[in-house]
Amino acid sequence: MSEDRVTIAVSDGIADVRLNRADKMNALDPAMFEAIGAAIDSLAGRAEVRCAVLSGEGRAFCAGLDMASMAAGGSGLSARGRNDQGAILPQHVSWGWRNLPMPVIAAVHGVAFGGGFQIMSGADIRIAAPGTRFAIREAHWGLVPDMAGFPLWRTLVRDDVLRELTYTAREFDAEEALAHGFVTRIADDPREAAMALARTIAGRSPHAIRGAKRLCNMAHDADPKAMLEAETEEQVKVIGKPNMMEAVAANMAKRKAVFVD
Repeated sequence: MSEDRVTIAVSDGIADVRLNRADKMNALDPAMFEAIGAAIDSLAGRAEVRCAVLSGEGRAFCAGLDMASMAAGGSGLSARGRNDQGAILPQHVSWGWRNLPMPVIAAVHGVAFGGGFQIMSGADIRIAAPGTRFAIREAHWGLVPDMAGFPLWRTLVRDDVLRELTYTAREFDAEEALAHGFVTRIADDPREAAMALARTIAGRSPHAIRGAKRLCNMAHDADPKAMLEAETEEQVKVIGKPNMMEAVAANMAKRKAVFVD
């Protein structure tokens, strides 16, 4: 897709998604936006994918906007129409990960600046290497974050912390990112840690996991009554069904479950 700016390899229910512009630290130009959006769209309908791992080739996860190609300001793509989630393409490349039906784990190393930081934030779970550098970088360039960062960050970090990091555009390290809630955990090899976690998730009933993700996605904004109804609806979809019965049988027999996607 878009000259292989993003690669996807699926094996054993796991999609290994790699940002593939290593010579530019996976910086975001129009072709990169298109490729990431296409990758998200291609995964949305793949029932055989039970978990996705998102990482970057080369020295970094994503260095943010390629300012040489974005000299017109912002993402340069804001005139595009909105999709059914209400997002334009620069927002879709972050928000789209959150709205995929399967869990997404970001494995982050090197740097995750600006747009790269917002893309990382769209993952369900974020694992970072110890030396990773982060920044909500837009104010450094006279911009505001406009890639769905704010609706993603409101579930992760305190309001005053978000304001300070946004207003100053300062860099911070993996330990600070972990303390604030931007990062789930730190691992020496974040991609291997992400793949190991993905294998665990892929070994669970895919219908139960997808239902749990839908509940997690609505938990921040829905009122308690709506959440109670949604919990019941999701449970009705799986209880007594073949995958649930297989989970019980496999646990009782102490064997690996074989689920149907």
